[in-house]
Amino acid sequence: MVPVRGLALGLTLAAALGGAALAHDGRAHDSVADARQHSAAMSDTISGPDTPFPLKLGGPFRLTDQAGHPRGAADPEGRLQLVFFGYANCQSICSVALPLMAEITDRLAAEGVPLAPVMITVDPARDTVETMAALLTLDHPDFIGLTGTEAELEPVYKLFSVEKSVVFDDPVHGPVYAHGSHIYLMDAEGGFLTLIPPILSAERAAEIVLSYAAAH
Repeated sequence: MVPVRGLALGLTLAAALGGAALAHDGRAHDSVADARQHSAAMSDTISGPDTPFPLKLGGPFRLTDQAGHPRGAADPEGRLQLVFFGYANCQSICSVALPLMAEITDRLAAEGVPLAPVMITVDPARDTVETMAALLTLDHPDFIGLTGTEAELEPVYKLFSVEKSVVFDDPVHGPVYAHGSHIYLMDAEGGFLTLIPPILSAERAAEIVLSYAAAH
């Protein structure tokens, strides 16, 4: 399976120290502006409700939410889901993607469409049942955080073609991970619908989600 970061649809963690080149989704960039321009151009390849996505992503899994309850791919309340792989204390792309997911959720709620924002951790050592809730609530009270052991999480990463790696160790925040940047739109049963690059405006992203909501 082709890693999602190879699709070049959005901006991932840009780990640049000194004059090092920025990198996201399998391509190196000389600047943040170059990375954003490339991502914006590639965002035109997003599939719509009438156009099947070219890759099979997602599948059944079982993890643990921030309340300590088991949770699988399906949403128990029958909502569409926005799924992002990151970590609650991330200082980089998560600080863009998580607020964007929160705003999309609110925009859909205003249209009468319930939506579940879900973050699946790439840092289970720090994203635990005890720590996730307070951090995620800062972005949105409906945020769902999922964690587990490395053995439980690894198959989920493979289902979504997410790759993670430690870029460097920050003396304050600990390990800094490179990880997927895309927001996955899933149906209520956990079926994959499309990818939403976090460089999109909340308005445009909400329009995409609404188009799928209408089709479901």
